[in-house]
Amino acid sequence: TRTQIIRRLNDELRKGRSPNGKTIITSGIQSLGAVAVAKLVQAIAAFDQFNGDNDPHSEHDFGAVDFSGNRVFWKIDYYDQSLECGSEDPANPDITTRVMTIMLAEEY
Repeated sequence: TRTQIIRRLNDELRKGRSPNGKTIITSGIQSLGAVAVAKLVQAIAAFDQFNGDNDPHSEHDFGAVDFSGNRVFWKIDYYDQSLECGSEDPANPDITTRVMTIMLAEEY
């Protein structure tokens, strides 16, 4: 189904296996240092605690992890290929660029 396609594409981005995606880290995440950021990216890739409360649409487009004493959010948004507008069809990777933003909870 459409939701399953979106979920698969989001999981591919989160796990670092997406040719059509970008990952953005905020200044708060960057301030943790390169080694911490690499470990955090691994923790997000391994995240599998999706449920009805934190993933109501079953798209795996948002999550939260506790990391080194910080609450960290990640969120996936869907844009057109020029990154100027939202994607008309997030299930179509030919017209969609996924952007995952990783941020400290207080930066949300």
